[in-house]
Amino acid sequence: MALELLERTRHSGLRIDIGNAGDRHFVQLVVDEFLPASLDYPILFTKHPQSGAFYPGAVMGLEAGRNLLTQGGRLSGYRPADLVRQGVFLTADGIAVDPEDPVWSPAGDPLFDPQGEATAALKRVQAAMHMLKTGLPETEAFIARLLANQLLEPIDIALDFDDGGRLRLNGLYSISLDRLHALSDAAALAFFRQGDLQLIYAQTNSVRHLRRLAAIRNARLLEGQ
Repeated sequence: MALELLERTRHSGLRIDIGNAGDRHFVQLVVDEFLPASLDYPILFTKHPQSGAFYPGAVMGLEAGRNLLTQGGRLSGYRPADLVRQGVFLTADGIAVDPEDPVWSPAGDPLFDPQGEATAALKRVQAAMHMLKTGLPETEAFIARLLANQLLEPIDIALDFDDGGRLRLNGLYSISLDRLHALSDAAALAFFRQGDLQLIYAQTNSVRHLRRLAAIRNARLLEGQ
């Protein structure tokens, strides 16, 4: 991946297709996205392969490189900020783009208008990057509170399909409601005061969407896809 600093003149013809979700099967979220994302996707936690730190994400597929919720590469549900800013990165020198990312398309929206000013498409990307920049520390603090109270636990997901196959998802974690309900009154009140309870229930309720993902995969298997 070769990044280029975004410049009005150099990238005046760059057009972004923000409907393109590519093949992402797990998309990182920040806590401000839990409520809208939970309406469309299972939200689960996993660990960074390098640091081992937990982070949450929207599950969009059951296998790496396969997004089950796109039609023609396009996503119909809530679009996480990490997808909105796909192909665009914040570096020490400013905003940079990866010109090889599939998000760039001749059919997309331009980043700059004829006067060289930012278009609505670029402003959406900038807003998404701001959400991630401010939301990542809040998300890390939320996870730290979960870990301090031992509320994260591995989730065992084994799915059977009509073709006789079985798929097991490893390395995923969810919030334990049993442990939450066993907290002391003081600890539970602290979660309530910090606004964490609505995030916790949004995450745990969203797990039901795994059944929808399994049904989509099963239907495609039967269709020979």
